[in-house]
Amino acid sequence: MTRGAGRREGPEGQAVLLAAGLADLAVSTLGTALGTVRGLLRRSDTAVLAAEAQRDLTARGRLVLDRYASVPPAHLEILARHALARRAADDV
Repeated sequence: MTRGAGRREGPEGQAVLLAAGLADLAVSTLGTALGTVRGLLRRSDTAVLAAEAQRDLTARGRLVLDRYASVPPAHLEILARHALARRAADDV
């Protein structure tokens, strides 16, 4: 189909082109993923691969939780510790 055949240029046309591009990307990605899964299922060490993947995902989840779930120290607590350290340094 040529560029101008039955298409409107404008926001609606851009939205249609964007949706078509996203759909094409999703289909090609799904096709690639299915090919990879088929290849993995043909392997004899599938159980070992699944166990390694589970360990990797568990470790990755632990890292994410450590990064985002830990509560940072209170700001005023940090300031109070700095003040105490300065007083101790001045007293010496």
